[in-house]
Amino acid sequence: MTTHILRIPAARAQSGYSRSTIYLRIAQGLWTKPVRLGQRAVGWPSNEIEALNAARISGKSDPQIRDLVETLHKKRQELMTAWGL
Repeated sequence: MTTHILRIPAARAQSGYSRSTIYLRIAQGLWTKPVRLGQRAVGWPSNEIEALNAARISGKSDPQIRDLVETLHKKRQELMTAWGL
């Protein structure tokens, strides 16, 4: 499976959320933090957005989605460690 980094317009299109809602959900722990792409550019791994969408569609509660967000962040760290970053 190929993972793409989606900038805010694509993340909005995939999730159906507005930009402000995405950042509100980050503050609430209901959305993953962005990946820095440059000094002024961020994006989100497509697989994380897909996982969050699937959780919402399946009716997961906010506490369950917070757990998912934590798990996704841990997986990022594991990948970075495995790649030696």
